Amino acid sequence: MGLFKQTPRMGMTLRVLARLLSYPDAALRAHLDELRAALDAEPALSAGRRAELGALLDQLARADALEAEADYVALFDRGRGTSLHLFEHVHGDSRDRGPAMIDLARTYEQAGLYLAPHELPDYLPVVLEFASTLTPAAARDFLGETAHILDALFGALCRRRSAYASVLGALLELAGEQAAAAPFATDAAPVAEDAEEDIDGSWAEPPVFDGCSLRGQTSPGEARPVHFVRKPQINAGGQA
Repeated sequence: MGLFKQTPRMGMTLRVLARLLSYPDAALRAHLDELRAALDAEPALSAGRRAELGALLDQLARADALEAEADYVALFDRGRGTSLHLFEHVHGDSRDRGPAMIDLARTYEQAGLYLAPHELPDYLPVVLEFASTLTPAAARDFLGETAHILDALFGALCRRRSAYASVLGALLELAGEQAAAAPFATDAAPVAEDAEEDIDGSWAEPPVFDGCSLRGQTSPGEARPVHFVRKPQINAGGQA
């Protein structure tokens, strides 16, 4: 008794971080206060990290809706260096990306979680939704398998002085890694990115989701209906 340090709960925090990395549409902006309250209710992160995330929430709350959405697209959908698709950083456009996608999707399905038609398994918000279903220790290990990618994303967002860097800093903290304080809520102009290096070569060696399993999953039979959907059952007559 008292010999082992228990990993704090982080499921709710991971779901909040998944939402913060999602497209900042009206539905997201309508629930910013609830997201803030959820982070405070489950103190999985240090006070400093929660303050950084609070600054991101404040920025989203006061931003013009169209500008917030346009900034998100410019940041995450244009350029590999800040892509939220993890295998983009590891495999690029190589043939290895397809099998890696299939393997990760199967990991989700073995847990009773099925992707919605428009979702890709390596999209970071989806990855975080899955991690939120694991026990704290298993989620920490799962995040640790992608720490090299999370760290690269964190660096790219810091160089752009983006408040979204706070989310990656929080994920590194949950993975048990150290990360510097993230720049947030600044009036300074974004820092221009250097020419992107060939990340297919520089990040090819570290394994991603190597040996990931369902050990520690809290509710293997329960769907999480944010990014995943249940696969319909088909009876003998072909009816769903």
